[in-house]
Amino acid sequence: MHQPRRRDRRLARRVPSKPTQRRAFRLTNVGADVVLVGYFSAKQKDFETLMVSAARELAARGARVVVQIVQRRGVSAGGVQKMDLPYSSRTLLSYGKVHEVAQACDQANADAVIFVASLTERQQRTLTGMLDRPAVSLSSILAAN
Repeated sequence: MHQPRRRDRRLARRVPSKPTQRRAFRLTNVGADVVLVGYFSAKQKDFETLMVSAARELAARGARVVVQIVQRRGVSAGGVQKMDLPYSSRTLLSYGKVHEVAQACDQANADAVIFVASLTERQQRTLTGMLDRPAVSLSSILAAN
């Protein structure tokens, strides 16, 4: 009979990695091009005014908003049924919208992506990796300055 091969059960030697220092993103470049992304539910009717006020806040700090993208949740008939389900805890947005944001960033050659909604540390890391540029929330920028 054939006996299954035994796997080597020794622990792999890991080289200790250098601890990474996470720095908060700051709008240090006057005239930095940013993409502004909003995530709103269908119940929130004044999302356009929130986006305009966020763009004004960024402009007051020296940033140029080159693209504005909005993800609305619960607008369609199928979306209303999904309002009680959790959104993506990994990216906040749908994956199609993340792809759209990445394309807009590449076309506009943006320096950063600013989210109107608050982002968790995990969402910041994931979105920064997916978009190849810093992804931060507006509240963290306002708190840093």
